[in-house]
Amino acid sequence: MKVLVTGGAGFIGSHLVEGLLARGHDVHIIDSLTTSVRTNLAHHESNPRLRVTIDSVLNEPLMDAAVSEADLVYHLAAAVGVKWVLEHPLKSLQTNLRGTDLVLTAADKHRKPVRVASTSEVYGKNDSGPLREDDDRIMGSSQLSRWFYAIAKSADEALAAAYWQERNLPTIAVRFFNTIGPRQTGRYGMVVPRFIGQALRNEPITVYGDGQQTRCFTYVGDVVKSVIALTETDAAWGDVYNVGRNSEISITALAQRVIELTNSTSEIVYIPYSEAYSGGFEDMRRRVPDVSKLRATIGYAPDTTLDDALRQIIAVYPTSTAPVS
Repeated sequence: MKVLVTGGAGFIGSHLVEGLLARGHDVHIIDSLTTSVRTNLAHHESNPRLRVTIDSVLNEPLMDAAVSEADLVYHLAAAVGVKWVLEHPLKSLQTNLRGTDLVLTAADKHRKPVRVASTSEVYGKNDSGPLREDDDRIMGSSQLSRWFYAIAKSADEALAAAYWQERNLPTIAVRFFNTIGPRQTGRYGMVVPRFIGQALRNEPITVYGDGQQTRCFTYVGDVVKSVIALTETDAAWGDVYNVGRNSEISITALAQRVIELTNSTSEIVYIPYSEAYSGGFEDMRRRVPDVSKLRATIGYAPDTTLDDALRQIIAVYPTSTAPVS
């Protein structure tokens, strides 16, 4: 097939592109390189089945033409990372809201199926769990930029669902839960590459808050496998799916595992949220996915252990991830 991947030079996007090329598809990437780097694609640049366009998904004529040429669209382009979103709230909203609107408008015009990337952030402050796709979302104040990303992604999901329900446009929304792997950087607030970089340099590992908040980390290869399987499963269209590994760990325990696996002399240092972020930052204590729906649909759910994922990241860190600034 001819596949369009917006945000294809990003961390998850570049791994998805690898998976699609390996399946023999022709891939067209559109990426503005705002929070991604073209070097993520370096090992595929000479592939004749790969085309890269450096531009924004907000370029309406470009998106209309690109979608019209594709058989399938993976829409991953988005402002990512807590730190970046907090520092650029307007650009984040424009990219996440207007970008998805343009992609779905073009897809409806040309009748092309779209897989929309969403996030576990849509659950907001709901820290019960494991969280099912139909569980309630609990958002913080609309005045706090901390929640802009979650609000925008919720709107993206709603837009995709509306196109399916009212226009019969094939759409799937996928909620990623803390995806990690090679080529992810820590410069936008991503915790695992930040910890690994600090540990390899034997610097203090900075944990925000008290470190008892828990997360579930999912290896990017498992995410790609799940996402492609969903788009290849007829029964998946018109729905939303959690994609994550439902084994939780506290952030302090994560830091300790990184120290052990890197044989680092780093110490753990705790920094209050008020010092790490500005603008009344709020966090959730727990985030665990229920992936029973994913497993029932494709017969699989992410299964790479955290230690195995961390070892793979550590093994290539000096060449695959930029130093943490």
